[in-house]
Amino acid sequence: MTAPAKISAATLANLAKIGIHHRADLLLHLPLRYEDETQLVPIANVEPGETVQVQGIITHTEIIFKPRRTLICRLQDNGEELYLRFLNFYPNQIKLLSVDRKIRAIGEVRQGYYGLEMVHPKCRAVGDETPLKTSLSPIYPTTAGLSQTTLRKLISNALEVVPATDYLPEKFRSQLNLCGLVESIGLLHNPSADIPASALTDRTHPAWQRIKFDELLAQQLSMRVHHKERSARIAPALPQQRHYTEGLLKILPFALTKAQQKVYAEISLDLAKPHPMQRLLLGDVGSGKTIVAALAALQAIENSYQVALMAPTEILAEQHYLKLTDWLAPLGITPVWLSGSLKKKDKRIAAEKIASGETWLAIGTHALFQEQITFHKLGLAIVDEQHKFGVQQRLALHEKGKQPVAPDEKSSEPHQLMMSATPIPRTLAMSYYADLDVSVIDELPPGRTPVITKLVSDARRAEVFERVRTACMSGQQAYWVCPLIEESELLQLQNAQETYQLLVETFPELHIGLVHGRMDSAEKIDVMAKFKIGELQLLVATTVIEVGVDVPNASLMVIDHSERMGLAQLHQLRGRVGRGAAQSLCILLYQKPLSELARTRLKVIFENTDGFIIAQEDLKLRGPGELLGARQSGVAMLRYADIDADEDLLIHARNIADALLRDYPEAARAYLHRWMANKHDYLHV
Repeated sequence: MTAPAKISAATLANLAKIGIHHRADLLLHLPLRYEDETQLVPIANVEPGETVQVQGIITHTEIIFKPRRTLICRLQDNGEELYLRFLNFYPNQIKLLSVDRKIRAIGEVRQGYYGLEMVHPKCRAVGDETPLKTSLSPIYPTTAGLSQTTLRKLISNALEVVPATDYLPEKFRSQLNLCGLVESIGLLHNPSADIPASALTDRTHPAWQRIKFDELLAQQLSMRVHHKERSARIAPALPQQRHYTEGLLKILPFALTKAQQKVYAEISLDLAKPHPMQRLLLGDVGSGKTIVAALAALQAIENSYQVALMAPTEILAEQHYLKLTDWLAPLGITPVWLSGSLKKKDKRIAAEKIASGETWLAIGTHALFQEQITFHKLGLAIVDEQHKFGVQQRLALHEKGKQPVAPDEKSSEPHQLMMSATPIPRTLAMSYYADLDVSVIDELPPGRTPVITKLVSDARRAEVFERVRTACMSGQQAYWVCPLIEESELLQLQNAQETYQLLVETFPELHIGLVHGRMDSAEKIDVMAKFKIGELQLLVATTVIEVGVDVPNASLMVIDHSERMGLAQLHQLRGRVGRGAAQSLCILLYQKPLSELARTRLKVIFENTDGFIIAQEDLKLRGPGELLGARQSGVAMLRYADIDADEDLLIHARNIADALLRDYPEAARAYLHRWMANKHDYLHV
């Protein structure tokens, strides 16, 4: 922002903290809520839970010191009294609230020790003729050191001097029945008292609808631009040669489902193009994403390019390594394993094989993008559970594949395939993943048995123990998942180490293993291998087994303190069973009392097995930020629109974005500048 002389450097710094860098940014810094100072409510009529403005005379003021230093004032209006209580106060407040002063106070009324009270109300001294305000008072998002008064002055000035041009062509405004931008901004900063407060608070007023539409339109434009820019970048064309891919399909003990065939065809076409593929492969738990990734990898290898497959945990990466080694070894391809826990010598050997091109496929964790790792000729980067990686981490792996094509020409970059077993709700995909091409495996392989889910109170823990014993003694295997590794004074939950000891004592006849995130890699791999081949009947684990673990004989899952876990995590854990022919059961052990949120989550997971339905409910409960995971650090989050509640606006914005870019390019650029000018994004990763 070009600062007028009266704005201090400290104020400018504080404005920057809340994303305000130019005067125009002030126009879109819209209120969080409003205070109604246009009317007075007699103290006799106030009710607990209401936020109201009252007026009266201070009849008593004192500072008490027990249980803590507190300023208490008694406000009287026509014989009725209301107490004002301040836990943090200053000398000027004591002076303002001195006896016999006429005061207006606005705040939430509650039942206190002395009677009805307001805690930390906003107060000002008034006279007999002081008029009421004629418009609602906006309350803005702010930061320490930046008062509401300062913000209101700056925004008022900006409204007078900064033109708020409406870039949306009239035909679209009429088509969608949207009000003008200028009037919408003005109304939201200074709403008149006759506007229903609920329409402003709930953001359903037509002025809010216009703001939310513009924000969504700018987001869609940004995604379209990035998608188009990708087609101008260079990547190696990797057409299908059918040598390794056909070879793998012949030796597999199963046939691809129609859904797997469809998504592989989409990926295969992308790989054959001389522009970087950036495709997100979505598939519910157990849908068979790994075989699709293997076929994509083989298509790159057939064209003499290397492939990197990165997973967020060593357990998941190691599962991929074992499975792909089993599939590809008959074809003469031996993957290399690379993780942070490898011995120095083994790391060096793996790094040399990757750098020399001796290996075609490198599988590992974050170690794959470390500075000392160099690829000979990386053509495809596959990232599993991509939302668990940060933007910079995905970018680091992407950079490993950049190759100079010729002097003074653009570098060639690798294709990217991102995978997720956490289904993306449709609205989230339309909004935050619109820059990606998305493939969905919407079919489970044949032979999968539906998992029965039961909600069981912690009071019936002994019955659950007996169910575990019966399952294991009949030749099946079971998981017992706990949310903590060791005792926490804050959260008194059953933890993995304690539960392991208890189960060992309770079931001396069973072979029981323990796996958690703090074990070293060799220990984890050893325990998982023993469980997979059946040496262990019961595995006690933390949520490190959330993804990637595939043991068909495991048919019982017990999730301890399930009320503490999110929907996506519960769904992933439940997906560890139901992979064989036996009927599988998932027991969600919960402890009372349940919060309303926990009750809702458990109800959703109990009633649904479809990951996409669960993801949609999760979006409603948590919002997009958490579901996007680390990707959010690279994408401008929406400030005003709600992609679930405003789905209709999102669809309209999506449709209009293409027309705006095609027919009104100047307007499209103006939208991007207004809404995205100061947003850092990494949409190419």
